[in-house]
Amino acid sequence: MTDDRETEVWGNKDGRAWRIGGEAEVAWIRENTEVSLAITSAIPPVFEAYATLELPGSSDHLSASPLEDHDRHNAGMLAVLSEHAAAQPWWIGYLDTGRADIVFGDVRKVRPGPTDAWYVLVEAGPEQAGVWRKRERWKSPLPDLMFPADRSWLVSTLWDDDWTCIGGSRGLVDAFLAHLDLRHRSREIDPSVIDATPPGHTAI
Repeated sequence: MTDDRETEVWGNKDGRAWRIGGEAEVAWIRENTEVSLAITSAIPPVFEAYATLELPGSSDHLSASPLEDHDRHNAGMLAVLSEHAAAQPWWIGYLDTGRADIVFGDVRKVRPGPTDAWYVLVEAGPEQAGVWRKRERWKSPLPDLMFPADRSWLVSTLWDDDWTCIGGSRGLVDAFLAHLDLRHRSREIDPSVIDATPPGHTAI
């Protein structure tokens, strides 16, 4: 009898082993998303509320302190997400663009969406999400994909997009809309809207 379960894979970093995710961890995303301009191209239609969050420095969101903007953005995101996840591991994913830092370079990759985009997925937490990837001028150090083990929310920044898509509880989206450092770039989205692209941005 054949055992179809995936073999566990581990990667080493920070002096310990970390579990590397497989197809079983992302099947729920891939099976419920499709190529479109709707927010459901990144986030399955299984959540109570949805939003987009523009990245610092995109569109007209410019300031004299771009590095500080990014730091406050990242800290705000992780704080809001942590407040809406019980004590549990997170799955964090790094999109392999061919030039971005994917943190673990010699492990298997998974395809969580409807396009041919591959990610390294690691079972870790908010602490690692905030520090593992080095800051790059054109790329946020935060993972491109994050969701807790109970799948109570999902955030995803797709290839070449300069905004993040968010799905979760009503309370989670309200927290983004109210956060001092995030509210001016947050926008609630109706999942039935055909084009969720933030104003002033272009979907590629």
